[in-house]
Amino acid sequence: MTHIVLEIGIAIALIAAAGLLSSKLRFSVIPFYILIGMAVGPHAFHWGHFDLRFINSAPLIEFMGRIGVLFLLFYLGLEFSVGRLLKAGKSIVVGGTIYIGINFTLGLVFGFVSGFPLEEVLIIAGITTISSSAIVAKVLVDLKRTANPETEMILGIIMFEDVFLAVYLSILSGLVLSGSSTLGGVLLSAAVSLGFMLALLLIGRKAVPVLNKLLNIRSNEVFLLVIFSILFIVAGFSETLHVAEAIGALLVGLVLAETVHRQRIEHLIVPFRDFFGAIFFFSFGLTIDPASLIEPKTIVLALGAVIVTLIGNFFAGMLAGRTAGLSPKSSTNIGLTIVSRGEFSIIVANLGKAGGLMAILQPFAALYVLILAVLGPLLTKETKAIYKLLDKVFHFSKRAAQERSSQS
Repeated sequence: MTHIVLEIGIAIALIAAAGLLSSKLRFSVIPFYILIGMAVGPHAFHWGHFDLRFINSAPLIEFMGRIGVLFLLFYLGLEFSVGRLLKAGKSIVVGGTIYIGINFTLGLVFGFVSGFPLEEVLIIAGITTISSSAIVAKVLVDLKRTANPETEMILGIIMFEDVFLAVYLSILSGLVLSGSSTLGGVLLSAAVSLGFMLALLLIGRKAVPVLNKLLNIRSNEVFLLVIFSILFIVAGFSETLHVAEAIGALLVGLVLAETVHRQRIEHLIVPFRDFFGAIFFFSFGLTIDPASLIEPKTIVLALGAVIVTLIGNFFAGMLAGRTAGLSPKSSTNIGLTIVSRGEFSIIVANLGKAGGLMAILQPFAALYVLILAVLGPLLTKETKAIYKLLDKVFHFSKRAAQERSSQS
């Protein structure tokens, strides 16, 4: 533990180098952070005090990465508002159901077609269904799309996915770890998760006048301490109720976005978001061993799952957006923006490992997540070009114009 400060310093230097390279190439920074993390870690070079394995500092880097996810989702909530989210409640439930239904069904079919037993199929379906809140949040903020019409649907789907994940993990844990699961326990877990999220949004909105007075603090230092205490307490309490701590952070951001202090919070939180967010993606890269990704079966399985996910996301995003009354262009943006997979997929894969399931699930999940973590931000950035290409094939603009003329 004597060289932990040096290791953290080296890690930050590597992250900075990756960021500089991405800016030179004018490329999304997220894949660079992940790849530089993959390049080092337990399998990396070490000589004397110059140690790129990060053995001593790994727990701290992982914890700082978790903080990064909280800040990413918290900031995304600040850019939005609970008022807009509640107004879109019905369309979010419908859109979320469509998105989960299509992607989960395709995941089950893919697992069975690939010849896996039932428990492995359920793990694969979980891995391929849930998108990465952290990557989606980072991309929306970086591309300045938080005010776009489809963003409330994207946020809603992310929250809907968390409720699904809470229920699914309850079922999966029972099947994989103990061999059984009670319906009452599953329903109770789902009800608690959903009830907590709705209660926090509704109570938080009623408490806005109180929050306005409470946060009327001159000192930036004390102001940040109060904000951080609210953020970490709510996020931590969320996790005790089996609601992802990242979603707890998103909910806090949504509530505080209604206060008169929103702009001040945004201004002060940005450096923390950027710093800890970068460490999160680096930390995720550290967990991936490149040697485990080059097995032919792993590569074929991961590429097949990526293709299935891309197709499922496109049609799910299109249907979810159209049911909410969004344009074909905005609906296309939904599917392309939430295609990234990350932290939640790894959680599901780790459950399979804990249950002693087939060893291929781990490298499959890592390669699948890495491909979509790289591809997701690229697709989101190029949504205009992709929509133009799809429009030539499916004639979305022509159909939308016909719909508008028939309505008028």
